[in-house]
Amino acid sequence: MVLELIEERIFKGKTNMKLILTLFLISLSGIGMAQERDQPNLIVIFCDDLGYGDLGCYGSKKNRTPNVDQLARTGIRFTDFYSSSPVCTPSRSSLMTGCYARRVGMHEDYTGHWVLIPRSRRGLNPEELTVAEALQSVGYATACIGKWHLGDQPEHLPTEHGFDFYFGIPYSNDMQSKGRGDPPLPLVKQSSVVEAPVDQSTLTKRYTETAIEFITANQSKPFFVYLPHTFPHLPLHASPDFLGKSANGRYGDSVEEIDWSTGQILASLDRLGIADNTLVIFTSDNGSNGRNGGSNQPFSGNKGSTMEGGMRVPMIAKWPGRIKPGTICGELATTMDILPTFCELAGAKLSDRKIDGFDISGLLFGHEGAESAYESLYYYRRRQLQAIRMGDWKYHLPLKAIHPNWTTHKTEGAARPAKLVNLKSDPRELKDVSAANPQVLAKMQALGREAIAKLGNDANEGVEQRSALTLDSSAPMVLNK
Repeated sequence: MVLELIEERIFKGKTNMKLILTLFLISLSGIGMAQERDQPNLIVIFCDDLGYGDLGCYGSKKNRTPNVDQLARTGIRFTDFYSSSPVCTPSRSSLMTGCYARRVGMHEDYTGHWVLIPRSRRGLNPEELTVAEALQSVGYATACIGKWHLGDQPEHLPTEHGFDFYFGIPYSNDMQSKGRGDPPLPLVKQSSVVEAPVDQSTLTKRYTETAIEFITANQSKPFFVYLPHTFPHLPLHASPDFLGKSANGRYGDSVEEIDWSTGQILASLDRLGIADNTLVIFTSDNGSNGRNGGSNQPFSGNKGSTMEGGMRVPMIAKWPGRIKPGTICGELATTMDILPTFCELAGAKLSDRKIDGFDISGLLFGHEGAESAYESLYYYRRRQLQAIRMGDWKYHLPLKAIHPNWTTHKTEGAARPAKLVNLKSDPRELKDVSAANPQVLAKMQALGREAIAKLGNDANEGVEQRSALTLDSSAPMVLNK
């Protein structure tokens, strides 16, 4: 399959020899490894704006999530799992590439928007190795079903980044600005618009049906299904079977339909007899926006904020026979770890480009002595390094102004003093303990200087920052009748 990918890139004029050589070497090693390993099927269910406190197994008393709760009872639940960003585009680039968004140039649109908008000329660079490309190179069938948001131009779509199949919306479901001239929200199959405007009330159901169809069609080979749901991002929608049925309004309706969807996918694995060789991960791209019923409890902050509520997210994983049921993991891990972990499990090799994530299979399987590989975690928002975590310590950097202005911090948009907090004793980040911990503070300040030197800050590029792909022109995705 990787040889076909190389041929396709050469045919389309993508003759980056470094990438071609990497893919070729991966294919040679992967063929041998595939013969030695029983490659697992891999599924990532990725919610949009689902908060830490929105699931029953994470404390929700409003949303009924029996299927996800059962997933946690039969698998592992992480308490300290992070998205790399509190907003959509950068967080998705991190899952795909195993990198901080700044490293791969996906931290902001060239227009200055916080995320990519319709007709953006910028998108994920094809020189980056995605998790789909890595798995594709060792024989996996790959599908992206749902919201992509890493570029809506043909060169940026999932089918150009290792996915055999794509069905979903190319960006957020609220991106139809008349003043900007945006087209009706398109539903895309492969690279063509098949419906516009899409009926959003049917999306979760159609994603689910499509995912099960793909799983069924590829049950005899290893497969990777990436299911980035549209909801509970605003505006909220749910199908007639769920609309008005929850105790938490439209928000709860959409969450409960996602829970139903998860149950349907798990049931299909059982029905096909492949559940025991399938790793399922359920997580979110960032925290809830805190409106319309969303919850990030017990943390402060919402989507868009580098407080814990903006970036600490639910993460549950299940693999019968490999992951011990009912496990709770308190080690720090992130969405950047999915790429290296999947490569390890599938027998795929990473490229020689630097990444920031780590293989967390030891944490998943409960290996003795397994612990987080992160010395520190950087909290970037747009172009700005705002905070750093090291162990239980979190340091909020002093800022002349907070980007963006819509944040839950009391000094909204204004200058913010430095603050050191202990997340174990103070999860809401209320008490500054800098004075009592000068050595920790000094270490944090040094980590901040190191991060800025490597990845940059504000408008400054770092020495390890790479570029996104920016096209000369762009066009709207429209339905051709």
